[in-house]
Amino acid sequence: MSVVIVGSVALDTVETPAGRRADALGGSATYASCAASLFSQAKMVGVVGDDFAEEHVSFLRSRGIDLSGLEVAPGKTFRWGGVYFDDERERETTFTELNVFEQFAPKLSEAHRAAEIVFLGNIHPSLQLGVLDQVKSPRLSLCDTMNLWLDTALPEVAAVLDRVDVALMNDGEAKQYCETGSAITAGKRLLERHRLGAAVVKQGEHGAILVQPDGLFLAPSYPLETVVDPTGAGDSFAGALAGYLDAQPELTPAAFRLGVVYGALVASFIVQNFGLDGLRELTRADVEARLEEWLAMTRVTA
Repeated sequence: MSVVIVGSVALDTVETPAGRRADALGGSATYASCAASLFSQAKMVGVVGDDFAEEHVSFLRSRGIDLSGLEVAPGKTFRWGGVYFDDERERETTFTELNVFEQFAPKLSEAHRAAEIVFLGNIHPSLQLGVLDQVKSPRLSLCDTMNLWLDTALPEVAAVLDRVDVALMNDGEAKQYCETGSAITAGKRLLERHRLGAAVVKQGEHGAILVQPDGLFLAPSYPLETVVDPTGAGDSFAGALAGYLDAQPELTPAAFRLGVVYGALVASFIVQNFGLDGLRELTRADVEARLEEWLAMTRVTA
């Protein structure tokens, strides 16, 4: 079993109150693939430039990620820069250099087209639609998005949501898209408007809301005293959810609930370090140990 993950591969320059990192490996496909690899095999589809360091390729392979869908194009790799402030939810983009990513048009191999689980990272919705046109009959398709596409490509976002099984948005995006001040209402509207199997509203330090036809599930986040770098937390959440679901024989409501918990737990490791450092040595055993702590903290009865 495997998860096909389509998205960006980038070199990030990030500054937070905890410090600064330049040209660190990042991108939605990268974070999601690394997180998914804790539960299943991830097959990453993206593009990098010919300046992409071999050490990054070696790291991704060390996580068991299939890179047959990673295109190397002449030119420079996509670069992004951002600054986070004392409230880690406040971020300012300092630069965006699309480079080879500007011409990215995902072309899936026959093996990728036959994927059972497909996750569409927060790339332009027209690219997401192009991927959906290529895959055959996955048992589950998931998508993420971002505010930029809600502002500039709303009809395409809606078209994607009409064709996937699971939609993921952060609470600001969900509220904007559904025109409501309530994250719960937003999740319900997503489910109803697009006849989704599930809608996930990510709430950062407050966890996540899962809305399914059978009701709501609220997953608190793992409590942390210090957040170093929030970059990639949402992508890692989504990748862990997709990877966990891929490993399940049946996609039951209970499987979705536990998948959302795993997503939140993996994201908690990410934000404790810069960039992908929180995932470099992370094992499934580490995640399971944190799950036991989470269960102990959320259990009502002794």
